[in-house]
Amino acid sequence: MKTNLIIGVLAMAAVVVASNILVQHLLGDWLTWGALTYPIAFLVTDTMNRLYGAATARKVVVAGFIVGVACSVVGSQIHGEFGPLVTLRVALGSGIAFLSAQLLDVAVFDRMRARAWWQAPLASTLVGSTVDTVIFFSIAFAAMFNGLEPTALPEWAQQGVPLLGAGPVVPLWMSLAVADWGVKLALAAVALVPFRLIVASLAPSEKV
Repeated sequence: MKTNLIIGVLAMAAVVVASNILVQHLLGDWLTWGALTYPIAFLVTDTMNRLYGAATARKVVVAGFIVGVACSVVGSQIHGEFGPLVTLRVALGSGIAFLSAQLLDVAVFDRMRARAWWQAPLASTLVGSTVDTVIFFSIAFAAMFNGLEPTALPEWAQQGVPLLGAGPVVPLWMSLAVADWGVKLALAAVALVPFRLIVASLAPSEKV
C-alpha cells in the first residue's frame, strides 16, 4: 500500500473513531461533540481526491466505512442506561449515510476539479453533508423506519418539540438534524483554509 494511501486511511480512521466516541457526549441541547469532528472526514476525502485522484479517495472512503462498521459492532456490545450505545438503526443509518455521502463527495469533486480551487471541495462537501444528514437521521430516528427495529423504538427522538426550541412543533430528531447540518455547512467553509494549505504544501505545482 502506498504511503499516501496509508496516511489517508489512518486520517480517516482517526476521524471515524473519534466521532464515534464523541457522539456519546452532548454539546448543548441539539448537538454532540461528534458533530465537530465528523465533518473532517470530508476534508480528508477532498484532500486525497485533489492530491491523488478519485480512485485513491474512494479507497480511503471504503477504509473509513470498514472502521465505522467495526465501531458500530463494538458499540452494540456496550450497554448504557437506555440499552446498547449503538442500535441496529443507528448502525444502519451511520453506515449507509457515510458510504453514500462520501462516495457522492468524491464524484462531485472529481467532476468539478478543473474549476476554481475552492469550488470542488465546497460543493462536494455541501452536497455530501446534506445527503449524510438526511440519510442518517431519517433511518436512525424517523417513525417511518420504526419497522427496522420494533423492539427498540427511539421514542425520545420522535417526541414533538419546537424546532430548535423556537420553531413549529416537529419530532425532536428534526431539530437534531437541522443543528447537525448547520454545523456541517459552517465547517465546510472553514475547511477550505486547511484544504488549500495542505494541498499547496504537499503539491506546490497542483492547481488549487
